[in-house]
Amino acid sequence: MGVTLSIAVFFIIWWAVLFAVLPIGLRTQDEDGDVVPGTPESAPTNPNMLRIFAMNTVVAAVVFACVWTSIEFGYITIDTFNLPDYLRNQ
Repeated sequence: MGVTLSIAVFFIIWWAVLFAVLPIGLRTQDEDGDVVPGTPESAPTNPNMLRIFAMNTVVAAVVFACVWTSIEFGYITIDTFNLPDYLRNQ
């Protein structure tokens, strides 16, 4: 796997993992009992995005390491996927 493809795969994994990591440790205004007028009760009180991005990067790096290892050692190949013949011959 080349450098460009590795960066692209990591970027996709990072965004996919973000949706799983985003709600971890989140407290809503309703849970804290301090709802600001004009906002929904489900709005976060203190999202702390730097912590979430750091945690997301670590989780995405672990997932990427598993994907990269699987590709490099041949556990995942083009034959793993059920592709039409015209896509296999490229």
